[in-house]
Amino acid sequence: MMAAPAQAETTMTGEAFNQCKQRLQQQAEDAGVSSDTASGVLAQAEYLERVIELDRRQPEFTTTFADYLNRRVNSQRIERGRELLREHEALLERVTEETGVPGHYLVAFWGLETNYGTYFGKMSVPSSLATLACDQRRSTFFSQQLVAALKIIDEGAIAPELMEGSWAGAMGHVQFMPTVFLKHAVDADGDGRRDLWNSVPDAMMSAGHFLESMGWDGDYRWGREVLLPENFDFSLADGRRLPLTRWRELGVTDAFGNTLHREPIDAALVVPSGHQGPAFLVYDNFQVIMGWNRSEFYAIAVGHLADRIAGAAGLQNPPPEDLPALSRDQVLELQQTLNNRGYDSGEADGIMGGNTREAIRGFQSDRGMIADGFPSARVLRALGIETGA
Repeated sequence: MMAAPAQAETTMTGEAFNQCKQRLQQQAEDAGVSSDTASGVLAQAEYLERVIELDRRQPEFTTTFADYLNRRVNSQRIERGRELLREHEALLERVTEETGVPGHYLVAFWGLETNYGTYFGKMSVPSSLATLACDQRRSTFFSQQLVAALKIIDEGAIAPELMEGSWAGAMGHVQFMPTVFLKHAVDADGDGRRDLWNSVPDAMMSAGHFLESMGWDGDYRWGREVLLPENFDFSLADGRRLPLTRWRELGVTDAFGNTLHREPIDAALVVPSGHQGPAFLVYDNFQVIMGWNRSEFYAIAVGHLADRIAGAAGLQNPPPEDLPALSRDQVLELQQTLNNRGYDSGEADGIMGGNTREAIRGFQSDRGMIADGFPSARVLRALGIETGA
């Protein structure tokens, strides 16, 4: 029923797209792309309505941590990751020596991004990026990505007709955006090309260099599951970083109840399912992982998959699977209700973020609830928001 307005909003005429491509060609040539590459590739670039639809699409429901983690860290992915860790042992040791990033983390990124190279995406990257660059919503960003993609083609890394990836332009085994490719991709197999589609050595070494550039600390892990004492103050799970010794003093132990080591490192507490689910102390490398993808769920999944690939057991306190997935409308109503009651959740946008969690904590604290910042059914009922349960 709503298809017609969406179509009217996103469709671009052929004439307008051609005019836009002419501007992009000039921008690319001004940035150093050869005229032959810029004109030849853009002449073949097509306007992809599907790309605009995907860019506009917002999921109706948020994903619970249990659903997110269980879909991405499963027995098949763990076993395949262990096989690949053994198969590419020499290569991964070389990457670790050069970048400081251990092999099981590199394999975990590989698993999360493309299921170990089994699916790169089937969209034409030049066409996708030209489409998005000609769309007003994020034109500047995607124009930069298109120019970078043309530079990659210009250097001979890949033929334009073979440059396929995600609808937003992420490419190859580790799904680099073109600007990241230009800055961090390397030729690790010595064939004279930086090939992230067909060369596992190039992909793994490039991933290592990217993580190193963001500050990967080879002396420490990403974080770890921990146990919290009774009556723990969950307001401490607000992103603040405290010395590991301070968390130890607060009664936090490892997942098996053992006392935390006295390492000279700061950590933050993350409780992705609220007080009912697992708790994690995360270190500097957690923030590095989030530099790859700005999602706490993603960062935990990468870290946990890396642990499992390296031989660790599953979580001692798995996330509850019966927590409801909130619709975006429910999150929007939650934010508006909190704001109306004097708990500042920021601009109501239907997306759960730090400001919303902080507002929930304030409401929970005032109501005598465990202030974990999690929108539980109890919180929603207390705010008069229908949960459907």
